[in-house]
Amino acid sequence: MDLFSAIEKRHSYRSDFENSSVPKEDLRKIVQAGIAAPSGKNAQTTSFIIVDDSEIMDAMRDLAPNGAMKTAPAAIVIFSEEQAVFGDLSFEREDYAAAVENMLLAITALGYASVWIDGALRVDGRAEKIADLLGIPDKYTVDVVLPVGIPVKQWNQKEKKPFAERAWFNKFGL
Repeated sequence: MDLFSAIEKRHSYRSDFENSSVPKEDLRKIVQAGIAAPSGKNAQTTSFIIVDDSEIMDAMRDLAPNGAMKTAPAAIVIFSEEQAVFGDLSFEREDYAAAVENMLLAITALGYASVWIDGALRVDGRAEKIADLLGIPDKYTVDVVLPVGIPVKQWNQKEKKPFAERAWFNKFGL
């Protein structure tokens, strides 16, 4: 699938997945797309754990509650380290966001589906519990979980506002 088709087809999938595993090679390709993302001052503050062990996935289901997590055969946990890289500025949020978007496009291009889970991680110490489960050191923050699998349902990307309402050439409103 070409890039623009993947962009057009990418959507947030919150439903069930087929009962089939995702090959490790595909999971590796997806994470490699995240590794290839740009990062502020090339600090590469984003790291990844690929989870495809069914027992660990079962333990994560309550920690990252989402319809897609209920049946996902695999997940990618994205975590980052805050580092001042430009004066006292850190770009770890931008770094992991770029990595996640690359991975979401790779997931779509390979025929899988996913959803960006982060808000649910920010309550009840869920991110910290996932970090403990996966042995992630305290200097890192778990930011996002991406469940990955073959979707049971076919969803379309939600309608976006037209170009003319969100983008202009040279000056606002022109």
